[in-house]
Amino acid sequence: MSEAASAQAVRAAIGDSEFDRDTALVPRAPGVYDIDLSAGWTIINAVNGGYLLAVLGRALADALPHSDPFTISAHYLTASQPGPAVVRTDVVRTGRTLSTGQASLFQYDEQGREVERIRVLASYGDLDSLPEDVRTTARPPAIPPLDQCFGPSDGPAPVSGSSAIADRLMIKLDPATLGWALGAPSGKGEMRAWFGLADGRDADPLSLLLAVDALPPTAFELGLKGWVPTVELTVHVRCRPAPGPLRISITTRNLAGGFLEEDAEVWDSADRLVAQSRQLARVRLR
Repeated sequence: MSEAASAQAVRAAIGDSEFDRDTALVPRAPGVYDIDLSAGWTIINAVNGGYLLAVLGRALADALPHSDPFTISAHYLTASQPGPAVVRTDVVRTGRTLSTGQASLFQYDEQGREVERIRVLASYGDLDSLPEDVRTTARPPAIPPLDQCFGPSDGPAPVSGSSAIADRLMIKLDPATLGWALGAPSGKGEMRAWFGLADGRDADPLSLLLAVDALPPTAFELGLKGWVPTVELTVHVRCRPAPGPLRISITTRNLAGGFLEEDAEVWDSADRLVAQSRQLARVRLR
């Protein structure tokens, strides 16, 4: 049995998976947490922005009286590196149905001075208390069955731009958005894929913060190469996801002045829109 098949056969549980261990925080003081950022969630040499958002999201879930992120907006100030970091949180307001807080993640420079890497503002609530009434024109993305899609392990060599994080994810890309990997990008700013964690852990609200920033950049299908660092990312978590793989669709409609937006939708196995996001990212045009 392959390593991937073995991981799926013995599925990790929520709370007892690599993702949970690598986002776990050690309380230092009220609202202050220490963490060692894992090198397993890096893209090239930088720590993935979705993983960082999940770390801060977990800190706020502990600091606030509500545990589920409803909306979280992050500004990425400097690139994070694997290693020690400290998260500081601040409770802005608490209410009966929503609580709001802010958090920042800091690391240390060569002189031992703190450098702020990312700052977020978020509102938390209880997803299980929301009414079931849904009125939407949104539809799940049309993606071929999982066994007809492709990931890094399906190629003869690692896909260009892949990294340590790819070993921790189950990503199967829609062939229609895979032209960039074959040297023939479509020119459309689209990326669609099946998504999960490689150890079989089901999705929860915190892992959705990772999911929206885990696919290859849409810039690749626009014919661009290289790192596409996030400047700002806002995520809306709409409901608790059902067990099973997620489907993610990301689109870009406008690249101008060296920046593009990415709009993401995340759908669960019950055909529910469980998360939405928009980010502004910088691209290298040459």
